[in-house]
Amino acid sequence: MKILVCISHVPDTTSKINFTNNNTEFDSNGITYVINPYDEFGLTRAMFIKETSGATITVINVGPSSTEPTLRKALAIGADNAVRINAEPTDANYVARLLANYAKNENFDLIITGRESIDYNGGAVPGMLATFLDIPFVNACLGLELNGNQATVIREIDGGKETLEGNLPMLLAGQKGLVEEKDLRIPAMRGIMMARKKPLTVIEAGDAEKQTSVLKFDLPEAKAACTMIEADNVDQLVQLLHSEAKVI
Repeated sequence: MKILVCISHVPDTTSKINFTNNNTEFDSNGITYVINPYDEFGLTRAMFIKETSGATITVINVGPSSTEPTLRKALAIGADNAVRINAEPTDANYVARLLANYAKNENFDLIITGRESIDYNGGAVPGMLATFLDIPFVNACLGLELNGNQATVIREIDGGKETLEGNLPMLLAGQKGLVEEKDLRIPAMRGIMMARKKPLTVIEAGDAEKQTSVLKFDLPEAKAACTMIEADNVDQLVQLLHSEAKVI
């Protein structure tokens, strides 16, 4: 079985976000980057499949050379090889096109992405990629069991869960539940050393078209100061809810 895991290179959630050049560019100074958490759930599930069925795992990323440490971490966790498409991931359609151009000739049995990346939170790449490859797609995936060429998948829906069955090849967009946080892998020293010898292939973007450009970034408005009210001062509470919060 051949598995492709798509990996996003995203800022750690504790990073302080700033913009430069009149708020048109992200300021990466001092930012620590990590594997997108949703992608890490998918990579760990792929590792479970590898350990039980002998699958091979390829991880892929669209990005400049600065994303390679993230791919190396995925190799250290246990992926067999890595591919970096040398392009700036400017929009979902562009990224999905580049991934599809690579995957269409590789005959992957299973493609796993995260539900979304935690930087842009668009959640559009998985569905676009499945469409370009013309394969079944299951979003918000919470569970996966394989029986030969058949997959049983559990996904999150409004108010509950849904169980689906289908044949491979298939694309899954995973999240917490595909594996639990306690199951996530931390690279061991042996894995880190072995990752240095595993292949990391760089391919050029080709002629995929960029359809969007960034005009400006805006930071969220600063949170208002918290007003403390004495527990027995109901009149002041009502007055503030009416005049400031405007909820009554």
